[in-house]
Amino acid sequence: MVNARHIFYGISMLDKYKNVGWKKFYLIYGMCDESFSINCTVTPPPGIDKGWFMFFVTLLNQIYWVTGATLGALLGYVIQFDTTGIEIVMTALFVVMFINQWEDTKEHKPALIGVGCSLLCLLIFGNENFILPAMALIILCFMFNKKEEKREAVQ
Repeated sequence: MVNARHIFYGISMLDKYKNVGWKKFYLIYGMCDESFSINCTVTPPPGIDKGWFMFFVTLLNQIYWVTGATLGALLGYVIQFDTTGIEIVMTALFVVMFINQWEDTKEHKPALIGVGCSLLCLLIFGNENFILPAMALIILCFMFNKKEEKREAVQ
């Protein structure tokens, strides 16, 4: 379920991946946390093709992941050390990404929906079981929000 976050990554990147041609398929396939973070927040310099920029960010990140994971597995047999406390790194990554996106956008409704649904499910289901219900509730809220936006656009 940890990788279910890619559903939300993918949804938020739909507009960014428009008009990049065949590269869209690789951008979707190769997306990881780092590629999402960079491609979502960085605007390519003038004169640099957006599709190629995102393609090479994704390609390099995938190469780094494969190389790092392979080296880590090999060195893990040789070097042993205590990793207690390192799990905070992922939490910090997501907090920083959230803050950066909050500061970069004027529309905070999606972020507030995500935080609100997560807190509500945390209170109802507890910290061991809230992720799946929170994701389902967030998707439902976005679906209903989209329908409301369409109704308002028609009127």
